[in-house]
Amino acid sequence: MSMRGGLRAIVGVLVAGLVIAPAWAHGRQLLHEVTRNEQEPSQFRAEERDQDAHDREQERKDREQEKKDREQERVDRMQEFYDEGREALDEDRYQKAEEKFTELARLNGPQTDAALYWKAYAENRSGKRDTALTTIADLKKRFPQSRWKRDAEALEIEVHQSTGNPVNPESQTDEELKTLALQGLMNSDPERGIQMIEKRLGGSASPKDKSKMLFVLAQNGSPKAQELLGKIAQGQTNPELQRKAVEYLGIFGGNHSSVMLAQVYANSSDGGVKRAVIRSYMISGNREQLFNLAKGEKDEGLKREAIRQLGLVGGQKELQQLYQSEPSTDVRREILQGFFLAGESEKLVEIAQNDKDPELRRAAVRNLGLMGKSDVLQAIYNKETDRQIKEEVLNAYFISGNSHALVTVAKTEKDPELKKRAVEKLSLLGSKEGNEYLMELLNK
Repeated sequence: MSMRGGLRAIVGVLVAGLVIAPAWAHGRQLLHEVTRNEQEPSQFRAEERDQDAHDREQERKDREQEKKDREQERVDRMQEFYDEGREALDEDRYQKAEEKFTELARLNGPQTDAALYWKAYAENRSGKRDTALTTIADLKKRFPQSRWKRDAEALEIEVHQSTGNPVNPESQTDEELKTLALQGLMNSDPERGIQMIEKRLGGSASPKDKSKMLFVLAQNGSPKAQELLGKIAQGQTNPELQRKAVEYLGIFGGNHSSVMLAQVYANSSDGGVKRAVIRSYMISGNREQLFNLAKGEKDEGLKREAIRQLGLVGGQKELQQLYQSEPSTDVRREILQGFFLAGESEKLVEIAQNDKDPELRRAAVRNLGLMGKSDVLQAIYNKETDRQIKEEVLNAYFISGNSHALVTVAKTEKDPELKKRAVEKLSLLGSKEGNEYLMELLNK
């Protein structure tokens, strides 16, 4: 079969496959069948063995990455439930909050004790006193060492003392008035205001009002206010307020806040709190602390988080230093993501062209594709001799939907396998330009 005839046969099958069945797996099998007919048997078998070995290795890596991605998706999903539940509480939509925290508790992740506490809180606010007490009992039984236990016991007392009448969300104005009064007191008599805030933060005020009180406290620049904020950030209250205090330390910045955040990070064993500190460093633009964590943190998950946040604050110089000294391929791949987040395409181009690790070169190519650097990718493709890197460029074109670049490769590439890969990806994109080229091949 001639080269042109082989391509026409492939395109015909792939175009038909778009209508009657998924084309990817079937088209790939047919590509190998046509290749078998076009090459000498011995040459084909050797190339096929090499390709199969490469495919198996790539599939293994893909499975590992998919596993990591699924776990990250699960973590993100749980955080989404938590954030949506807290937002519903702030808006007095207690039924919605109860639903979100029930779902979060069902996932049985690291935030389950927090989910049970806020679920009970929402149930109590909705007038479901007995249900709230059952939820509190569940929390205390399953998590006897939880940092939410003290808050749950305070809520339990409040439920027992209540009249049993449903709470009307629209009538909850006293707390708001008290918060406004506190703000005025902080302006006229900060010392008394700080004492009152500390007392009310340990009471049964709503989450929204506690957050407001914490904000009022954070705005006061006195040493006593910062001392109390630091105590809360160190975890001498519930985890929700601790993370909020950490966030405010990042927002208001300054050397004193940076020192307190460093103390919180060093003294905490809670990964969520440590991540909150890392995000606060990002909010305050503290590249120095992010660089120190990215360089010295032993926990790989936290190390990667610091690298990502370093990218978000534009720490290109620090990322370059990390890349030169970091021995782990996985961590270096995360640094490439940092370059991507920082918009540092020049370093990605350098790595894609010159790095000795082919896996990192491919990762750099992928990021360049996501950045839409088609002209750079074309230059890399034209100069590259490694077929796997060239295939990664084709993948980058496919991910970015660049059918024009794929058509160009399909028209000009002399390597039959790469030409077929370009045609294969065009058949899946379904773009106007790509389909016109496929029809052009069919009509030859």
